[in-house]
Amino acid sequence: MPDFTPYQQRVIRNYYNNLSDSSAQKLAELATDLYLAEGKKRAACWKRAVAAMEHLKVPKDRIQKIVDSDDPVLLANLVKEFH
Repeated sequence: MPDFTPYQQRVIRNYYNNLSDSSAQKLAELATDLYLAEGKKRAACWKRAVAAMEHLKVPKDRIQKIVDSDDPVLLANLVKEFH
């Protein structure tokens, strides 16, 4: 990181160190949204949930099982594993 000041380097490093925590938080929020969502919004929530799970390196077969079930409870249980 030669073009960044020491402060900027620290901010960037902290961002990447805490990225999994923020992804887990995002997944928790999506689980809540899925309880309330219907139709196109529900499909969009699942799409974002898949992206967050992939970012957290959840195995693809487990992601598929959760999405196929269309059950926010399974997603909420996954979130508990990260906290």
